[in-house]
Amino acid sequence: MSAPDTHQAPGMDDVRSDEALLAAHVDGDAEAFAVLVARHRDRLWAVALRTMRNREDAADALQDAYISAFRRAGSFRGGAQVTTWLHRIVVNACLDRIRRNKVRRAEPLPENPDRAPEMGVVSHTDHVEIEEQRSEVLAALRQLNSDQRAAIVLVDMEDYSVQEAAEILGCAPGTVKSRCHRGRTKLAPLLKHLRMDPSPT
Repeated sequence: MSAPDTHQAPGMDDVRSDEALLAAHVDGDAEAFAVLVARHRDRLWAVALRTMRNREDAADALQDAYISAFRRAGSFRGGAQVTTWLHRIVVNACLDRIRRNKVRRAEPLPENPDRAPEMGVVSHTDHVEIEEQRSEVLAALRQLNSDQRAAIVLVDMEDYSVQEAAEILGCAPGTVKSRCHRGRTKLAPLLKHLRMDPSPT
């Protein structure tokens, strides 16, 4: 029998809480931060990808966020969950890159079919139609400012509550609601032809 695999992803067997991992990192544990990031990387990547709209920019923004979180871990005071803190850093890194980069390549957004009706999009089994829809949603999202797009991504595409999105974005829940409302208002005429039900929701 071969020896146990010593290269498995960090965090697979680590039972420490997120808070404990972050504290251990601050105290000099060389493995703790990698364990923490591995635990949440899939959702952090999804947020970065949907906000940035292409894999290269998302990867760069996520790398910026990881570096920022690594360096700023000592500033975490426990007022929010560690996951909220991490998501806020990722969103801010994405928004910073969006504001710096005026010209970006377009790439279809991953789709969350559970939120499709709210985005005015019909779920289809035809892959060609799905890709066309994704491209149209992407083009429509490009019409929003970065703050509205971030709110729409978190609430309508990542299933965060308004309160959770507010904590991630560092603003009041009312601000998130306002950004989502304005964003949806702008998206509605652009995606009207994709709506499953023409009546307002």
